[in-house]
Amino acid sequence: MTARLTLVSHHLCPYVQRAAIALAEKGVPFERANVDLANKPDWFKAVSPLGKVPLLRVGRDDAEEVIFESAVILEFLEETEANPLHPADPLMRARHRAWVEFGSAILNAVGRFYSADDEAGFLKECKALSEMFARVEAELSARQSGPWFAGNRFSLVDAVYGPIFRYFDTFDRIGDFGVLDGKPLVQAWRKALSERQSVKEAVSPDYPLRLRAFLRAKASYLSQMIRLQAIATPQARSA
Repeated sequence: MTARLTLVSHHLCPYVQRAAIALAEKGVPFERANVDLANKPDWFKAVSPLGKVPLLRVGRDDAEEVIFESAVILEFLEETEANPLHPADPLMRARHRAWVEFGSAILNAVGRFYSADDEAGFLKECKALSEMFARVEAELSARQSGPWFAGNRFSLVDAVYGPIFRYFDTFDRIGDFGVLDGKPLVQAWRKALSERQSVKEAVSPDYPLRLRAFLRAKASYLSQMIRLQAIATPQARSA
């Protein structure tokens, strides 16, 4: 496909990251444009029916189409670009799509985890996350996967879980919550993804600082932990 592609983004959005990873893995040139979701520009509101990122602006000749929703963007890239990231077999492709959806469910659980108001709610969400990753561990074990979800072949499932694991790089610096404890295959997958160039380059170098600032600003149990940590360990204020 010959088109001008622009990924409309936000610095912290994990759904943007999965699209950026897929584009990089396919070797597709694209531009990136970040928007302030707290102060959405009129042009963005006009082309984003749900008011969310990512958007993929596809320009050909003098015309432009805008695609919204990350799952749709990923499937569009599969249909139009070389280097497929889905399996060729329909049954395996369906399995991968299902685990992409499970990844989205994990992201929702991550949001509940860092937004929990009090300790009881926080511990409840921590347990729920651990149980979700236990399901992932069981799937990796049953399929004898590694280093990637589909074995030696990087797939869209990997593109989806890279941004999920990135959250835990910051969570681990706040406390030992044990979400991934006792899950060696998940831990190995996390490590492999953290070293993948497309995953590393899906965010800007200041992503950890931006995420920590975002978490600290929330009126949540986790934000209280961050503020207490900064008081106890002054250097953590800029970590």
